[in-house]
This record gives sequence, C-alpha cells and structure tokens, in this order.
Amino acid sequence: MSPDHAAARALPALLNRERAILEFNRRVLAQARRADVPLLERLRYICIVSSNMDEFFEVRFADYIESARRPDAGVSNRDLEAIAAEAHELIDDQYAAFNDEVMPLLHREGIVIVNHADRDEPQRRWVDQFFQRQVRPLLVPVGLDPSHPFPQVANKSLNFIVRLTGRDAFGRANTIAIVKVPRVLPRVIKLPQQLAAPGQQAFVLLTSVIRAHLGELFPEREVEAFSQFRVTRDSDLEVDEDDVVNLRQALRSGLTTRHFGQAIRLEVVNTCPQELSEFLLQQFGLPDAALYMVNGPVNLVRLNQLIDQADAPSLRFPSFDGVWPQGRLPRQQSIFARLRSGDVLLHHPFESFEPVVQFLREAVHDPDVLAIKQTVYRTGSESPLMDLLIEAARRGKEVMAVVELKARFDEEANINWAERLEAVGAQVVYGIVGLKTHAKLLLVTRREDGRLRRYGHLSTGNYNPKTARLYTDVGYLTADPELTGDADAVFRQLASLGKMKPPKRLLQAPFTLHRRTMQHIEAVAEAARQGRPARIVAKINALTDVPIIEALVRAGAAGADIDLIVRGACMLPPGIPDVTDRIRVRSVVGRFLEHSRVLYFRWGHGEDEEALYLSSADWMSRNMFRRIEVAWPIHDPALRQRVIDECLVPYLHDRRDAWELRPDGGYERVAPEGVSAQQALMDLYRPD
Repeated sequence: MSPDHAAARALPALLNRERAILEFNRRVLAQARRADVPLLERLRYICIVSSNMDEFFEVRFADYIESARRPDAGVSNRDLEAIAAEAHELIDDQYAAFNDEVMPLLHREGIVIVNHADRDEPQRRWVDQFFQRQVRPLLVPVGLDPSHPFPQVANKSLNFIVRLTGRDAFGRANTIAIVKVPRVLPRVIKLPQQLAAPGQQAFVLLTSVIRAHLGELFPEREVEAFSQFRVTRDSDLEVDEDDVVNLRQALRSGLTTRHFGQAIRLEVVNTCPQELSEFLLQQFGLPDAALYMVNGPVNLVRLNQLIDQADAPSLRFPSFDGVWPQGRLPRQQSIFARLRSGDVLLHHPFESFEPVVQFLREAVHDPDVLAIKQTVYRTGSESPLMDLLIEAARRGKEVMAVVELKARFDEEANINWAERLEAVGAQVVYGIVGLKTHAKLLLVTRREDGRLRRYGHLSTGNYNPKTARLYTDVGYLTADPELTGDADAVFRQLASLGKMKPPKRLLQAPFTLHRRTMQHIEAVAEAARQGRPARIVAKINALTDVPIIEALVRAGAAGADIDLIVRGACMLPPGIPDVTDRIRVRSVVGRFLEHSRVLYFRWGHGEDEEALYLSSADWMSRNMFRRIEVAWPIHDPALRQRVIDECLVPYLHDRRDAWELRPDGGYERVAPEGVSAQQALMDLYRPD
C-alpha cells in the first residue's frame, strides 16, 4: 500500500478550532513579554488580547456552547469545559503579564497609574472635582427591590455591584444596588502635569475614581462590599434573510438588540465577595465556569487610552510610513496611462495605500470615466474612498456599491454608508442572500478612442486606509482585459443574480475557488507520486476546511513538500511520522497583522506546471462556500517573483517573529532573535 493511500485511510485527528484560536492569542500575548518590543507596544498587545478574547466569547464560544446543546454537533460538555479552562488560564496569564511585567516597567519609565490609596492630597482634590463635574451627573444608582428589578446591562459595559448596610429612604433594608457606567466617560484620565511627580506622567482609571466615591452615591448608608463587573454577550446578529423584505432595515433593527444577547461570560475583580459574584451569575443565568475573576480592570481594552495619551515616543515602535512606489507608479503620471503599459502590485503597509485612493480620485475627476463599481466590506466610519464614491455619484457617474451589511461589528458603519450612497443616486446592492461579499474589487470604466476600457484594483485586504497601515496585504492594479472583464461579470452577477460565463482568470467562491484549489493540491500530489517536483506554499490567516486539510495530508504523504504560513487557527497537525511529517506549519506574529493570502503550487518542471494566486479568501469552509470571494493568478514573471520574494520566502526564513506548530496543537517560538520578515521588508522599503 502506498504511503498516501495509508494516510488516506488513517487521516490524523484534527486539532480543535477553538483551542487553535486561544493558541493564537497566546502568541499575541507573548509579544507583550518580549524585551525587544517597546513598552507601550507591549501594553498594546495586552489590549489586543482582550479585544480578541471579547470577540472569541461573543462569537466563537457562543456558537460552541450552542453546539454542545445539539447531540449531532460532536461537541461534548467535557470539550466545552476544557476550552473554558484554557480560556481561564490564558486570561490569568494576561493579567499576570499586565501586573507583574509591563506595568512595573512602565512605572520605572515614569508612566504610572495612581490608585486611590497612593494619591496625595492635591491629586485627591483634583480627582474629586473631576468626579463631581464630569462623572457623578451621569451616574444613576439602581437599588434593587420588587419594583426595581435588575437592570438591563449592555454587552461589555462597565458596571458596579454594591452591597449596602442600613435602610433606604423609605425604611426598607434592600441591600444590593447596581451602578451602570456610561460608555461616553473616558476610562483612563491623565492628571495635570503639575500633579505628577517630577519625570512622571500620572493617570487614574475611571473605575478607581468611581470606587473612591461610591459612598457618595448612597447618602446615609455604608458601602459594605462592591465590585466592578462586565458581562460579555452573544453578539452575532441573527437575521432570517429568507424572511425579510429589506435586509438593511432588518439589520438596523437588530443592532438595537445586539447589546442584550445571551450572556456568555461574567468578569468581576478578584476581590469580589462570593455572595455578589453568585448573585450576578444567577441574574445572568450563567454557570460557575463562566465567572472570570481578574486581577485588575475588567476591560483591559480601554488601556489603549493610556497608550494614546502617554507622551513617550521612545516607548513606541519607531514611526513607519509606507512609501509611494515612485519608480513603478510615477506620481506625475496618470495611473490609467501607467496601467496601459502593465500591471502594478502594491505591498502594504510597506508601500502606501495612497495610490489606491489616488486611483479612485483620478477616476472621480476624469470626465472620460463613466462608471465606478466597488465592494464595501470594512472601510471604517470615516473613509476617503466612500467620500469619493459619493462625489462620483454627484458628478453624474454611474456608481455601483456592493455593501456587505453583515461585516461583523461593521454593520452600522456600512448601513450608514449605504444610506449616504443611495441618497446621492448610487446603485447600492447588498450582495447575495446567505452569502457575505468578502471579495475586494474596484472597477473603473473609461471611454477611450470611441470604445470602453476597464481598469481595476483587486486586493487581499480591505478598503480601509487605517488598517492598511497596520495589516500586511497585497493590492493589484490592472488594465488586463480578461481580469477586469471577469471582475465586471462578478459585479453584474451580484446585481442581477444571473448566471455568469466561466471566468477566464478569476477563481470565485462559492463556485470555482474550492474546486480549483483541490485540483491544484491533487496535481501536486500526483507529481509527487511520479517523482516530479511537488511543492505547496500557502500564506493564509486560517486553515479549518476539512476537505482541503485532508487533500494536503494526502499530498504530503505522497511526497510533496508543503509549507503553510497560517497566522491564526490551524486544524492540521503537522509533523506526525509517516502521515504529516512533510508538512510544516508556522505562524508569524509581529508588529503588523499578517493578512495577505498568497497561494503557490508546483507540480512539475515547466512554467506551465506551477500557479501563484493572490486571494481574498482563507482556507475555511465559510470562505469557500458561504462567501463571495475571489482569487486571481499572477502571470507576469517579474510580479510573480516579487510576490514569492516578499510574501513567501522571508516568512519561511523568519526566526524572530515565527512560531512552529507542534503535532499536539501547541506552538514553539523559532528563536528569540534573528531574521524578522517584517523588519526585513521595512528595511527594504524604508526611504533612503
């Protein structure tokens, strides 16, 4: 029996997806413990872990709990308990890094959070004035009794629970009160410099300010015990798309109730009396395992406000601005004219996102441009690209925007953009019922010499200039008639819902992308069986699609060399002797969020026996079958080599920021120092 047939009969047990997500956050947390990372950036990584864990509970763990309730889902209560235990351990480690490592080092650098007990008299007077003027008018304590039931507590909001002695104004002995803290209040307040010690920058936390004045909220009563608390809720918007007339209106309505979904996690400080934590668990209908007692603020995400306010450039990463690729895209030349002589590839954030904005700006102001079409997934609440689309519609150009209303946590911003675009006459569609539009496409149609010519931009990332400075992505500007023709067909299909001819260059989910990916993997496997060169290198954000994993295992068992650069969750266990020992999986976690998707396949010696794609899709079932995605091949030899040299080779040789996946699902850092792919690319693109 051949090795690949044996592997096909005995495919390895896949790694748990939820654990893989937690493992990714452990790698992020490890950044907060690196001595070579500036201190404020180390604190930022701690904040990122908190934000990631919020989303984990709001989405993934909420679904996992629901799966455990279904006998056919294959998730047992023991599985649920194991993931909850790992989440507890990770969060405990996070607070240990915050309290025992990062904050003491920041204190040594003169950045201090001053607790109430440590404040001197002038500081206490200033905090008292701040509380009386800015905070107290917005606080409404709610004493609980039969006519004052437990209040609605919004998702991830800050609250206090208080136990009181004595009797209320009506002579009753109700002992529990809730204080809800409005989101509009800053969570980190910087003290005036004259109140800080020489050489220090002093901050106070809003929780500390309120805690010091809790007694004032309950005159003639004594605060016997208290705790901050925060509840995380299931935040997936559930809309039956087959049963709504207008998706935008249905989602707008759903946004009002999202903050009050099923409770999933309860956070309290570790000094919270057991009586109060049990009371809260009962109110939210949560088991004991859902209680997270933390050693510090219940929402470390808000410590980003300290990072933003601290005046300490030396404690941040050195500034880096992506360069405009002047040699390949001269500023003084029309981008349309440049694209008529060949395609242009942009590697963000090492190269600026501004050429993409300029491409659209030129289209808006060019009288020969007749139509502009763009997909809108995550652009942010402020977007120069959306402003340009609105301006284009005002100038009388045909504007079509495919707005994905279900881009998680960007729904409200996208609804607002959709309404603004419609108000100026743009054609707005919301993709396909049941499928998210995740493809990143921008298409311009221009009249030239009595005929129409298309120009396009395709991307692995979002049309968001802010995240383009923080995420690694690849953008592709082209006037190739086949590629732009395929993109135009995708737009027509999204608008008309009609069938389209097989595209000439694009691969599209949910139609051809998964099938072609499987065909490429099988071609590599067959080449390995025949002793020909057989190679796969894929750089993606996640690998969870079971058929693709099984195909990779078979190809590796047949003798193919496979390197997977997977930033986040990976369910394929590499390195199992005689099964996956030719498959290597690494994750790179550095200054920038690795976000580009690059796919390379070789199944022989000839130039026609290899393929290189850029893609908007990860190797996940949802991307392949429940989203509109695109992947496109790079045929130009120089651009192909550049993608390989910049997006694949450096990451295969990265040592400082790279982690290797073990067969058991754990990760090991490759080395504490050495080559960093991101640093090498910054050095390559840094202006002289």
